[in-house]
Amino acid sequence: MTALTQRVLTALGAGALLLAVILGLPRDYEGVALGIFALVVLIGAWEWSAFMRFRSQVARFVYVIFVAALMAVAQNNTRKADDLDWFLWITAAWWVVAFLWVVSRPATHNRATVIVCGFFVLVPAWVSLAHIFRGADGPYRVLFLLMLVFAADIGAYFIGRAYGSVKLAPKVSPSKTWEGVLGGLCASAIVAVVGATWFDAPRLAFVSLCLAVVLISIVGDLTESMFKRYAGLKDSGAVFPGHGGVLDRIDSVTAAAPMFLLGMRWLESLQ
Repeated sequence: MTALTQRVLTALGAGALLLAVILGLPRDYEGVALGIFALVVLIGAWEWSAFMRFRSQVARFVYVIFVAALMAVAQNNTRKADDLDWFLWITAAWWVVAFLWVVSRPATHNRATVIVCGFFVLVPAWVSLAHIFRGADGPYRVLFLLMLVFAADIGAYFIGRAYGSVKLAPKVSPSKTWEGVLGGLCASAIVAVVGATWFDAPRLAFVSLCLAVVLISIVGDLTESMFKRYAGLKDSGAVFPGHGGVLDRIDSVTAAAPMFLLGMRWLESLQ
């Protein structure tokens, strides 16, 4: 089996499971879906703990427990609209910092920064997915967000492999190219146009938001790659054959989910 075949088969299997969780469960069982989302994020926290170079498994479990506690606290304290908005704007500021970090000082790390950055990556992603899922058309919006990010990943992968020559961030992720970024944006733009009709949203504003979300998702991908290089790891784990670990699959989503929720709240405030 070729590497590409393995990647495709794994993606199809994971996609079928996602559909079953997001759309297959009745709304009365939304707690089950949210529990699965939380479990995925906590597996990501376990993988993130490897970036800290902990030798003790106990220390890694403690980190996962701490992330779980912060997820609960953040969820409980973002029930009001104003509190949620503040939380999302703080998260947006973090991703700006992450972008500047990737661009200017990608080799500057220590264990403390890795620990703290994990909180900013994982906790807002969980809170945002939970809020999106619980909202109007929640399951469909979560599905659309994932389709948007995955379309960008697929477009970047194939266009980058076929035509990529100009490196995007060689010190962080040598395989990524600007041609791949353009391929990802084109693929996601098609999904965004369909989404504008799907959700009956203003087309120009909605497509612009989606493309901004995709650009932020690239920062999420590069941020995880930056910390993997610090830890000397090629993949965050081996959960998905041909793809790596859970973080390798959700790194883009961790940045995209908060920005998609923030943007949708802004669009809805204009209507």
